[in-house]
Amino acid sequence: MTVHFIGAGPGAADLITVRGRDLLGRCPVCLYAGSIVPREMLGWCAEGARLIDTAPLSLEEIEAEYVAAHAAGKDVARLHSGDLSVWSAVAEQIRRLERLGIPYTLTPGVPAFAAAAAALGQELTIPAQAQSLVLTRVSGRASPMPEGETLAGFGATGATLAIHLAIHAIEQIVADLTPLYGTDCPVAVVAWASWAQEKIMRGTLGDIASKLAADPIERTAIVFVGRALGADDFRESALYDAAYQRRFRGRDPV
Repeated sequence: MTVHFIGAGPGAADLITVRGRDLLGRCPVCLYAGSIVPREMLGWCAEGARLIDTAPLSLEEIEAEYVAAHAAGKDVARLHSGDLSVWSAVAEQIRRLERLGIPYTLTPGVPAFAAAAAALGQELTIPAQAQSLVLTRVSGRASPMPEGETLAGFGATGATLAIHLAIHAIEQIVADLTPLYGTDCPVAVVAWASWAQEKIMRGTLGDIASKLAADPIERTAIVFVGRALGADDFRESALYDAAYQRRFRGRDPV
């Protein structure tokens, strides 16, 4: 018996990986995050599979489901939203499985920031202007931020910031980042990326707070901040330059 943690992706049912979909089709038990995983995705589950919405469950109750499935010799598909590598609450489940001697696997999913960038129709790194993307958040009830991880600290690098779980703190974002990026720095808010109700709001650090006040977005949003969001006059990458030699090009330079 194995517990298979599966990243469900950002929302759209067809953005799950082929591996994740196939695992859903093989497991007789599926625990899914009902508060955010679309119901349509459960259509990939095996016929007759036991479906358990973990939204109302405590960690102890989730653990009990693992223990019961282990005793019955039934594989479990544990479906989480987004990707497992960030803010997934997988670490504490894995720790308990290891204590119990229950095997597990992890199958990554399409991360929310990638779906949000696709919704914006742009790349988040721009040649010679922005080559780093910082995934971060602000302190919340579920998990405080470590002392050294601050918006101001990350903003001092000038990197593109993808701020998760922070739409409620837009005033803090503006206050912390305006001295570093300037009031004219582009901001993009993407809510429910890849869902039918996807919503995009663009602005700057100078006006995004007032725009959100007039047209609120309350949850499931990523706030992007950085000059790369508005870049149009930039040098092209040398990757496809005719004079740029690389081992896979296999031709003489122009």
